[in-house]
Amino acid sequence: MDDDPKPRRYDSPRRRLQATATRKEILEAALRLFERRGYAATSMAAIAAEAGVAPKTVYLAFQSKRGLLLALWHLLLRGDEEPVPVGERRWFREVVNEPDPERLLRLNARNSRIVKERAGALLEILRSAAPADDELDALWKRIQGEFYDNQRSIVETLKKNLALRPGLEVDRGADILWALNHPNLYQLLVGERGWTPEQYEEWLGDAFCSQLL
Repeated sequence: MDDDPKPRRYDSPRRRLQATATRKEILEAALRLFERRGYAATSMAAIAAEAGVAPKTVYLAFQSKRGLLLALWHLLLRGDEEPVPVGERRWFREVVNEPDPERLLRLNARNSRIVKERAGALLEILRSAAPADDELDALWKRIQGEFYDNQRSIVETLKKNLALRPGLEVDRGADILWALNHPNLYQLLVGERGWTPEQYEEWLGDAFCSQLL
């Protein structure tokens, strides 16, 4: 018989739900402050105060401000914090598995609108903060690279299905899709020119089809 049993780690569905809710409140508070003050001017203590929790709680959940920003990015890009890359997400696989080329591109425009509604503001925060922070600069470049690779896979699907515009090579098509789908263009049209997200989606789908098919 063990005279010195190890204490059991207490866990329960209720505690997990509370931890998830607290994490969500911290992420929402961070986004509000990043949008209001900018990344550099927002401290972990300020995020804790905005969320109504102790600073220790924020550090335990995210380790650092960069860790919090990365978690926020994953949440807003993917729709949840599950470690599943965009290329394996159901909503992205729906695009590349669509046999009709026009519907494929319009589904991609729909996804673009949904992601940018969720993450457009944070993308602008990241882009602005990257030049002054090496780690954020690396993150921004990684995001750009992953974004390009995902768009290229869509063009490769069109090429495989013999739907890509005659004479258009995959490299040039990927550049076109990447540029049209870039968050800066969304910010210009929706953020500065006042388009609705729905108008952006319709225009983007038309542009995709006219340029690639």
